[in-house]
Amino acid sequence: MQQQLGDCQAAALCEALSSTDPTVSVRLNPFKWPKVKASENGEEREYPSCIASENSQENHKTSCIASQNGQERENPSCTPCQNGEEPENTSDLPLLAASPVPWCPDAFYLPARPPFTFDPLLHAGAYYVQDASSMFLAEVLTVASAYLPERPVVLDLCAAPGGKSTLLRSLLPADALLLCNEPIPKRAQVLAENMTKWGHPAVVVSQNYPADFAPLEGLFDMIVADVPCSGEGMFRKDEGAVSDWSLAAVDICSLRQRDILSAVWSALKPGGCLVYSTCTFNRLEDEENVQWIQRHLGADVLSVPIRPEWGIQEGEPGYHFFPHKTRGEGFYVTLLRKHDGASEPAARSASRPFNPLRSAKTPRHAKPSGSAASPKSFISEARQWLDGEFAFSADAATCTAFPSPFAELLPLLRQSLRVLSAGIQVGELRGRDWQPAHALALSTALRSGAFTEVALSYSQSLAYLRREAIQLDAPRGLLLVSFCGQPLGFVKNLGARANNLYPQEWRIRSGYTSPFCLLQ
Repeated sequence: MQQQLGDCQAAALCEALSSTDPTVSVRLNPFKWPKVKASENGEEREYPSCIASENSQENHKTSCIASQNGQERENPSCTPCQNGEEPENTSDLPLLAASPVPWCPDAFYLPARPPFTFDPLLHAGAYYVQDASSMFLAEVLTVASAYLPERPVVLDLCAAPGGKSTLLRSLLPADALLLCNEPIPKRAQVLAENMTKWGHPAVVVSQNYPADFAPLEGLFDMIVADVPCSGEGMFRKDEGAVSDWSLAAVDICSLRQRDILSAVWSALKPGGCLVYSTCTFNRLEDEENVQWIQRHLGADVLSVPIRPEWGIQEGEPGYHFFPHKTRGEGFYVTLLRKHDGASEPAARSASRPFNPLRSAKTPRHAKPSGSAASPKSFISEARQWLDGEFAFSADAATCTAFPSPFAELLPLLRQSLRVLSAGIQVGELRGRDWQPAHALALSTALRSGAFTEVALSYSQSLAYLRREAIQLDAPRGLLLVSFCGQPLGFVKNLGARANNLYPQEWRIRSGYTSPFCLLQ
């Protein structure tokens, strides 16, 4: 670091890593909060409705308004604070007191880290907790978008737990398809859960290693590779990163990163964009690997505009986030554009160019049991629940809706990849009957009024998220339950009690409660 930054700056970095606290930042889901205009220092800007007002009482009213498909829907019975249930925050943490992250829309710094686990809005996918430095991807995407065609197909290669994927999905064009990938099974399940909660239908989640993408030559218009690294940028947040670090680990990581990029390079379309990033500081994994990409794979570095007040340091090439200069953790990122007609690594040169319209066999699924209800009538009903154009399919246990513009691509993805989820899982077979799936409740494509909606109080919401039994003064049958206008999932109300249909594997396991809500 002394060689890279000089004695003074290296000392300041070490001091920041050892004696200052990590920043805390969140990013709101733009698909679940409508935008309104508000003035700040005489300048008119767009804000999510939940924070636009400086009056807390007015803000509480707007926080009960959610958005689906650009339409506001108010839940007048949203009363999370009734009967003395208002979360008592241990510090001043209302979102109104937060300061914006300057390089990312809908993103805010919080003054301290609250107990996010106990906020129903987090589980509803209304916001995501992410380090502010990583959110610089928003500025990178602004530049990359100039090179993306209509209906781009984008790959987030090392996507878990989902921070960059949710950001990409928020800022990509509405007609884009995002494939989020993670090779490690447990991490891939977390990724799938977070993308389901974010709710956008044009998303595929896969569990594959980079070499598995080789048959998809030239498919992706952009690849985001936040590659595994030595983790120097995480020293302030993760003691394990400090104990695991060594010079040998840096060497191993730099070679692994090159292997990852070589394996996936053929899947990037000529002229397509690569976002290369790490959470480390050293040149071996950062600048030197980017220079290796330029020389050996064939790419040009693209410039991303930055402002001096952001404290971001330009590398040669790329952009460094140092905790003693920027408000965030350690991060490095570079945007590159693949040469048109760039030669592929030798192992990939025989691959046939990928054609999304080439015929492919649809994967076979087991036929439903003869005693089970046919999915045809369920699909007919499910079409009425969604806004947008979707292609529906069903196997023995699930029914899925996938955006129609990419329907021909999905079978081809399934041929090469282990697809965990694609589009919206709208239904599942329970016993002999088809029922709406949990993912449908969280989808931004869910049509307003498709189901009878019941607003839960704060304590009821936590009970629901723990998968405990709840009692509702509501009509019998299948109900959509929500908190502050944000859907949480389904229950089947039997009158005396309501069957809780929240996914068992997602439930809050903690037995104690430290009340918190981002909007209170």
